[in-house]
Amino acid sequence: MKKIGLIGGITPESTILYYRILNELNSNALGKPHSADVVINSFDFGEIANLQKQNRWDLLDEKMANTGRNLEKAGATCILICANTMHLCIDAVRKAVKIPVIHIAEATSKKIIEKKLKKVILLGTKYTMEKDFFVDILTSFGIEAIIPDLEDRNLIHNVIYNELADGVIKQTSKEDYLKIINKLLENGAEGVILGCTEIPLLIKQEDVSVPVFDTTKIHATAAFNFSDILRKQQQEQQQQ
Repeated sequence: MKKIGLIGGITPESTILYYRILNELNSNALGKPHSADVVINSFDFGEIANLQKQNRWDLLDEKMANTGRNLEKAGATCILICANTMHLCIDAVRKAVKIPVIHIAEATSKKIIEKKLKKVILLGTKYTMEKDFFVDILTSFGIEAIIPDLEDRNLIHNVIYNELADGVIKQTSKEDYLKIINKLLENGAEGVILGCTEIPLLIKQEDVSVPVFDTTKIHATAAFNFSDILRKQQQEQQQQ
């Protein structure tokens, strides 16, 4: 695979997942001992979380854009923002670089369409569930997003920031998430988007009766496929 740039540290736990998935994909494709060609620019999540709380998305845009430039200079052929929420800054990153910045919601929507689903639950941080950046892309694909009520959104958000971001996995939190999911399934949902890159630490496909869309794995796989196409094209050119 060609080099993939990761904007990481948002959180470190999700960045670890991205790195592991990319290494597994490349090893499966090329055989051992191959691993992923990755460059990571990792933030201090404490600084990011504080700016989010302060609603300083202007400063977050600036930080993310600068990081995108650094990854491009380091030889990345595409960029992943390793967090759903921070895709609020994707336009700033895309304006700052000339290489593709793969959108997590677009990649996820394509997978939902492959399953021929039209109505899915969206779980994530309050930013992801309450702002439009993810929902609007789902809508553009003809997919209806079902959002939990305010009390449930608060619970989901707090588990992400106070537990999963630190790698803390609690059975009680898993049970709370499953209660929320099952309640929304009764309202006609056909699938569940794990719209925070830490939620796969807690919820797995085997926990739910409908298709589960792990945005972390979907996003990383989309980047791998893109970079692998570039690798194969380069090999063909060298053979000519």
